[in-house]
Amino acid sequence: MNTQPTSNVVNLEPTASAHAAVKTDMLPLIALSHEELRQLLVTQLQTTLDITTLLTLFFKSTQRLVQYASLSYKQAEHEVSVELGVPQEHSINYGLSYQGEFLGHIVFTRDSRFSEQELGDFESVISSLIFPLRNGLLYAAALQSALKDPLTGVGNRFGMQQTLQRDIDTAHRHKQALSVLMIDIDYFKRINDSYGHSVGDLVLVQVAQHIQKQLRSTDALFRYGGEEFLAVLPHTDEQDAMLVAQRLCESIEGLLIKHVQHSIQITASIGCAALTTQETLQRLLQRSDIALYAAKHSGRNQVQLAP
Repeated sequence: MNTQPTSNVVNLEPTASAHAAVKTDMLPLIALSHEELRQLLVTQLQTTLDITTLLTLFFKSTQRLVQYASLSYKQAEHEVSVELGVPQEHSINYGLSYQGEFLGHIVFTRDSRFSEQELGDFESVISSLIFPLRNGLLYAAALQSALKDPLTGVGNRFGMQQTLQRDIDTAHRHKQALSVLMIDIDYFKRINDSYGHSVGDLVLVQVAQHIQKQLRSTDALFRYGGEEFLAVLPHTDEQDAMLVAQRLCESIEGLLIKHVQHSIQITASIGCAALTTQETLQRLLQRSDIALYAAKHSGRNQVQLAP
């Protein structure tokens, strides 16, 4: 792919305010001037905080102002990536920022080079994107923060409810397998009592990180309670879930938590439950909890399968 010089958009103001937008409801878009299209774009971009929706609106509207085939946007810090259209040979890349705050990279492509006039047009329409995009990123960050456990960084219970319900609905709809693992650190109270809560927090963080590394990218991990974690395993039947659980149990037993002069060895008990036909979220969690209780009652540091 041939890339034209990268541009950086800094401190750009919208081309017009929402209140200044012309009334275009009754006019065919083809009859609008470039300036009127830009004003309409400003209004449209203020209707959503969802990044994908925002960029889709931008993609469809700006193609009336500058001809191009594809748009891609990435913001690594917020883990946002959007691809629209079919990439072509020639591209132009803009680094977006506002008052020193980096907002990501946006790339436009087509099958021929962009002219200097078109590059100027791009910078003009991108100015309309800066503020809505910044607001969308702030909104996405707030949502992401609301769904995460602040200590361990994995999902919290609220996030678990949303993710698990969605995965259960998908599994029922497409008759797919789904399993969950309820994971509890054995004798965690002893760790807090012996070493203090700061060491207990360190154990929780390192165990969460360790479990995440053992799971697939399609799996999800949540902090379910004080020292309990829930792993959601889509497309995983009972037999495979038990293999994952056993591997986790053994690897956690081999995990040493080091803190100053202390070296703490831990174990975990795991309850495994596979989704049954028409089973609800509440019932699936209840069965995994029963299996966990059985593992702890049977001596801990082991895996039990829900009936």
